[in-house]
Amino acid sequence: TAAVFQYCNSTSKNEQKSSFPKRIFPQYSEYTEKIIKTDSSIIRGLNLNVTADIIKKSENTTPSAEKKDTIEFQYPIDSIVNYTIKYSLRNDSLEEINVWIYSANPDITAQIFNELKDYYQKKLPNSIEDKGYVVYNCVQGERRPFVVSISDFSTPNKGQINLIIYKDL
Repeated sequence: TAAVFQYCNSTSKNEQKSSFPKRIFPQYSEYTEKIIKTDSSIIRGLNLNVTADIIKKSENTTPSAEKKDTIEFQYPIDSIVNYTIKYSLRNDSLEEINVWIYSANPDITAQIFNELKDYYQKKLPNSIEDKGYVVYNCVQGERRPFVVSISDFSTPNKGQINLIIYKDL
């Protein structure tokens, strides 16, 4: 019986080690990681100019609101942080991504804001920063240029960040 117990016990330890998903962004908080989602694009596996179908597949959940030219998703991360994403399309082509991040803890909001700044600074250097906002401009090869704007609208009691990605026409 002891040998069986040890065998089961050692198996469960191996299973426990492998059951934790590997972090994509271990240098950032899990909040920021869940918002960014992947490093393979501007944000969340998406780039501008994709279709509504690609957005829905990438988000992999039912939109909280959907109209002809907008798709919205709401995500509660935990009891402290939640965020909404609004995708704006024109002729079924993504024109703008608007993310609002809300937190009951201003310190966590400051951390997320700084991590988002760091993430986009590494992807898109030469930012312009002023009181509570930072703007990154990008021209990627043959693609149209785009802008990433991150603003902190937090108060001493509540955190609020706005991240907007849009075409620079």
